[in-house]
Amino acid sequence: MELAVIDIGGTSIKFARWDGTALQDRTAAPTPKTLAEFYGLLANKVTKMKADHPITGVAISSPGAVNQATGVIEGASALPYIHNFPIQPELEKRFGLPMAFENDANCAALAEVASGAAKGKQRVAMLVLGTGVGGALIANGRVEHGSHLLGGEFGFMLQNGKSVSAQATVVKRCENYEKRTGKKITGEALFAAADAGDRVAHEEVEGFFEALAEVIFNLQYSYDPELFLLGGGVSRNPALIPGIERHMDGVFKTIEIATQRPVIKICQYTDAANLIGAVVNYQQHAAK
Repeated sequence: MELAVIDIGGTSIKFARWDGTALQDRTAAPTPKTLAEFYGLLANKVTKMKADHPITGVAISSPGAVNQATGVIEGASALPYIHNFPIQPELEKRFGLPMAFENDANCAALAEVASGAAKGKQRVAMLVLGTGVGGALIANGRVEHGSHLLGGEFGFMLQNGKSVSAQATVVKRCENYEKRTGKKITGEALFAAADAGDRVAHEEVEGFFEALAEVIFNLQYSYDPELFLLGGGVSRNPALIPGIERHMDGVFKTIEIATQRPVIKICQYTDAANLIGAVVNYQQHAAK
C-alpha cells in the first residue's frame, strides 16, 4: 500500500510518499495564506505522486482538534481557514482518493508507539513541550481522544492557580526571567546561565523541572501509563530527564505512600514523527 503523506504546519507543509515500509521523496513547501491556495498545493502534490506511483490513499497530520467522525478540524490553530467545516470531503474530492487525518501530536505519539521509543507499549502518555504543553494519550496502540477531543491537552491543567503551560515550558520561564531581570534570554541561554550560577536563571530552570515532575506524577496516578515520552525542542537538552528525576525524588518524599515511579523517555522521532504517525493513523482508520 503506497500513500501520499502530508504534515500540515503553520509555516511549512511537508510531503512524502509511503512505499509500504518507509517514507520516500520527502519535500516541503511554505504554508499557503488562503484556503484556495492550500487546496491547490495539496492537490497538485498528490496528483504528481499519483502520476508516478500507485498511490491508494492520503494520510495527513494536522494542527487542531481533528474529528475523524465528522471530517472537521475543530478548535483553532495558526491556520484559521482549515477549521470548523467538513474539510475531509473537500480534500478527498480533490485527491480522488480516500484520506485519513489526525492531530499532529497524536500522530507523533502513534509513530513512537508503532516503531519508536514506545514500541511494544500499550499505555503511553506523551508530552510535547513547546510554547505550551500538549501531547497525547495512547491505549492499546490507539489515541484516547476523550469525549470532547481533549485527551492530551495537558497545558490546561492547573498547578497552584496557574496553567501547566504557564509553568512547564521554557518559553514562559524565559519570559519570567525577562520580567525579573529586564534582560531577554533564549531557552538555551537560560540553561547555560543557570549552570553558570545565575540565581534567577537557576530558579526558573528548577521551577520548570519541578512543574514537569508534578504533572508527570499526577498523570501516573490518574492515567497510569507504562511510559512517558517527552517531545519538543527542549527534549534534546540532556539536562531534561535528570532535572525532572531530581524533583521527582522530592515528590515521592512528599507522597510517601506512592510506590510507582514514572518511567520517562525522550521521543525517538523528530521531524519525521508526524508523517510516520499519519501513516499509522491511516492504517488504523482508512485501510481496508
